[in-house]
Amino acid sequence: MEQTERISKMELRMERAAKAVMELSAALENYEAVQEDITALEQYYGSEAWKQDYADDEAGLLPIDLRRGVLSEDGIWNLLSDASELNKRLERFRNQRIVVPD
Repeated sequence: MEQTERISKMELRMERAAKAVMELSAALENYEAVQEDITALEQYYGSEAWKQDYADDEAGLLPIDLRRGVLSEDGIWNLLSDASELNKRLERFRNQRIVVPD
């Protein structure tokens, strides 16, 4: 491989990696910012308050225009499950070692 071709290929790799690093950094900042929300949802889901809210919704006691996605068993369970899987992926990634050449 000639020198200019090698440099061009490495330049493309660096640009692609730099973009991914910036995007992941922004996504992680957003994810870190909602950790308190996720914790609150974990505590709410399955609690007596959630069970009462769910029962009242099923009984038609809540306002018709109230947004209630949090009372969808699949919706909140899927979100918490996805967050848990993401945390596992982040932990596995964190345990990988990136080798920087000397």
